Amino acid sequence: MIAWMQKHNKYLVVTIWIATIAFIGAGFVGWGTYQYGSKASAIAKVGDVEISQGKFNFVYQNTYNSIRDKMQGNFDDAKAKEMGLTRMVFEELLNQARLLNLAKEYGVIVSDDELAKAIASNRAFMQDGKFSKKIYQIYLRNIGLKPKAFENIVRDDLRVKKLLKLLNQRALDYEVDVIGSIINLKDKIKFSLVKKDDMLVAIDKDKLKAYWSKNKDRFKTQKVYKLAIHWTKSDDINATDDELMKFYQKNSYNYLDKDGKELSFKDAKDKVLIDYRIKKAKKRALLEQIAIKKGKAKIETIKELPVNDPTLSANLWQEILAKDKGTLLKPRVVGNKYATIKIIDIIEPRVMSFEEAKKLVTQEFKEKKKRELLDRKIKNLLVKGKFEKESGFISLSNYDSIPELKKPQKMLLAKAVFSSFDKKGSVDLGDSIAIFEIIEQKLGKNIDKNIAIALTNNLKSSEFEGRLVESLIKKYEVQTFARIQ
Repeated sequence: MIAWMQKHNKYLVVTIWIATIAFIGAGFVGWGTYQYGSKASAIAKVGDVEISQGKFNFVYQNTYNSIRDKMQGNFDDAKAKEMGLTRMVFEELLNQARLLNLAKEYGVIVSDDELAKAIASNRAFMQDGKFSKKIYQIYLRNIGLKPKAFENIVRDDLRVKKLLKLLNQRALDYEVDVIGSIINLKDKIKFSLVKKDDMLVAIDKDKLKAYWSKNKDRFKTQKVYKLAIHWTKSDDINATDDELMKFYQKNSYNYLDKDGKELSFKDAKDKVLIDYRIKKAKKRALLEQIAIKKGKAKIETIKELPVNDPTLSANLWQEILAKDKGTLLKPRVVGNKYATIKIIDIIEPRVMSFEEAKKLVTQEFKEKKKRELLDRKIKNLLVKGKFEKESGFISLSNYDSIPELKKPQKMLLAKAVFSSFDKKGSVDLGDSIAIFEIIEQKLGKNIDKNIAIALTNNLKSSEFEGRLVESLIKKYEVQTFARIQ
């Protein structure tokens, strides 16, 4: 499943639509590693369009939650890292930014009225079939975005949708006929799998060092903040049931179940106690911050933390990145306590020495050499025509007779077979490469023309969007202020 998703993300051309927002009340998940450079408010800039940290966080969370939902909860941070979700989201946002630049050139705009209608029509913000401002505000509070920031994200999505709609053309009759004939076609194939892990690479230290020397500007240390941190605890604050009940009654809209319904006081009590303590500890934290500011108290804990270290929250890091050396921040909630932070020093990234970078260089060098060995083996096997497995007749819509592979991999193989201009070919299935040869063909029954039209429109749209992004990659300069892993 992970491999299938990796391969199908090549042209996820800006489908980060608001309909994915179905996770009201969800907390931020842990995400991949990304370190920020000199631009505190942006992780990248494409042409005239900046990609903010807040937008990245929002899109990553929605994507993560959407995948977890589709995989019925069988998805976690480790699997997100395995599939390179951080990089995938970043690349998708780069593609969106390219299209936004083009939309700006063409004068494509989204009015306030269009924006309001889009948000109001989203089911995630509805109660009894109508838009609920209360639910909308709770959602924004839970994800840590101000209305303006969230609305800008939605506006960007709408602009790209409008741009693609203006540029795209519907299927022509002859295109429908061509696709219809392809759909009717059935092929029988022979194929073999080449496992990527079978490619063994010997590491030569001199070659490794030469590779590092040529590419060392890409291997840099993380940006590090030297921070003085004072913690104000809240778990020593006591509360009676009456006090907690009053607090709950004022804030009950914050305590929702997975369906968006308010929890009873009994079910929410543990969370209510935490929130009550945090609120009561705020005054204590502010007094301690004032004492530190006036020099009447010192911060004893000094830490050197790489940007976005999980010791601090994502929102707090966003604030730190926007401040200068010497700044004393106001107390901010981290977990169930307050952190008062002073920025002592900012240590900028530097090029790693060979020894420091050796692990990263080795990994990248091995992958490069594995790819070269894999390509060589595939070419040799295709020339020799060595195939181990055989399918029954398959089509674009029915590929069940392909043996051994999982369904997503069967789909990838079938798509490669019917898009190939040659009798032989290969396709990446994630953990392996399938090489194939078409050994027999026949025509199946005619299909409904409406199905052919719909499929042609989808294929044409997908191909157009992919080619458009490819052309825009060359047109707009990308500046990155983050190291994405």
